Amino acid sequence: MEFDMMLKTGIGVSVFGLFCLAAWLFRRKGAGLLSRWAEQTPWKTDDILISVLSKHFSFWLVLAGFYLAVFPLLSGRIAFNSGRILTVLFLSSLTLACSGITISLIKHYSVRLGTTMAMSGLTVSVSRILVLGLGGLIILNSLGISITPLLTTLGIGGLAVALALQDTLSNMFAGFHIILARQIKIGDYIKLETGQEGYVQDVNWRTTKIRVLPNNIVLIPNSRLAQVIVTNYYLPQKEVGVSIEAGVHYDSDLEKVERIALETAHTVLKEVEGAVPEFNPLFRYHSFADSSINFTVILRAREFFDQYRLKHEYIKRLHQNFKRENIVIPYPITALNVSQEETFKYFKKGV
Repeated sequence: MEFDMMLKTGIGVSVFGLFCLAAWLFRRKGAGLLSRWAEQTPWKTDDILISVLSKHFSFWLVLAGFYLAVFPLLSGRIAFNSGRILTVLFLSSLTLACSGITISLIKHYSVRLGTTMAMSGLTVSVSRILVLGLGGLIILNSLGISITPLLTTLGIGGLAVALALQDTLSNMFAGFHIILARQIKIGDYIKLETGQEGYVQDVNWRTTKIRVLPNNIVLIPNSRLAQVIVTNYYLPQKEVGVSIEAGVHYDSDLEKVERIALETAHTVLKEVEGAVPEFNPLFRYHSFADSSINFTVILRAREFFDQYRLKHEYIKRLHQNFKRENIVIPYPITALNVSQEETFKYFKKGV
């Protein structure tokens, strides 16, 4: 009897050791081989599955080894409690794996469909909570704990929480509206009617995070953002028109001015980073000002921030080209027409 027990113990220890060795070899070699194989396939789903499951598979092998080798040697209350512990450990690890796979798949397919919805903190947090909550209920059910009273209690408690957290819930649902409407996405450059503008960094439970150009963060409550007028400089596309105004002297050759301004615009669009080289620039005279004839040149930048570089280079080069061609950009002055003033005085005396 004692020999049989020693034999079973030896076999059990050996089996458990083999499973632990297999888990070690998988972590050292197998996971890398599977990852390299997945990279060669045209699908991204297998990369995600292997990347996430590889982190848990070694642990599952150890649990399987314990179950097959050590668990048969136990009996009574110890076996019962050990079985529950193994179940909880396996289901917890499986829930974490499912959470990681769900979030990774949502991110992948949202990027593939052209939206950054899944990259927001709100979407990631809600997805994780749903998966972890479902896994927790399954674990409780496996332990023999009835989840029906728990769900009832959560329903009643949820109503009380909803009444107490109306402001927070208002911001949360406004955040869902912002994400699902896809009119404001992570990475977009937006400007609010209140004057704040910058790149959208994240949409979380309560606020939308905007990084302004001085590299500061502005936090806007989601409910406020859903109500104000917003200009999205990335919709319907990222390219943005760049309007530059200037003026020339009244004695200037306007045909020559137009030709040089357009030549300068073509050069800048081809040479400056962030410009759209295939865009055909526009030139229009639009007003007789006090000291100049004013015109507007319209260029195109790849995105909102590129317009500053484009304006900078165009103004420098246009000034240089006008100076070379003796085209005068006049200072703001007030001219007194003496003969006109004398005529006005003559008529005034006649009256």
